Amino acid sequence: MAYLSDEQLAHLKQLLDEREQVLRADLLREVNEKDEYMEVATEIPDPGDSSFANLAVDLGNAAVTRDLTELRAVEAARRRMENGVYGVCVSCESEIPYERLKVQPTAERCAPCQEHYEKTHGDALRGNTM
Repeated sequence: MAYLSDEQLAHLKQLLDEREQVLRADLLREVNEKDEYMEVATEIPDPGDSSFANLAVDLGNAAVTRDLTELRAVEAARRRMENGVYGVCVSCESEIPYERLKVQPTAERCAPCQEHYEKTHGDALRGNTM
């Protein structure tokens, strides 16, 4: 982490903080919407309305899962900062360029290693946005 300046680290921490706030707000909204659709799904006897409500609940579950996964990635990035290994690729231990971290502050791998990881773990990542 020594290659990142204090200013760069502060900026990346700020990006993580901002993303966490957005994710927490999204999660709160998604959970509230899911509750509303659950009420509709259980109250409405019309099969079409019930199907739509069930679909909305399923999509809401997927959004919650996606956001929770990203929130965990934000927390993991913070732990790497605290442990002094933030910005170091977990695969090859090379430095992750600052420009990559600005775009993806939760990045665990350099771009070549991430590309290789996605190719070799494609089935595990299918449907995942990270």
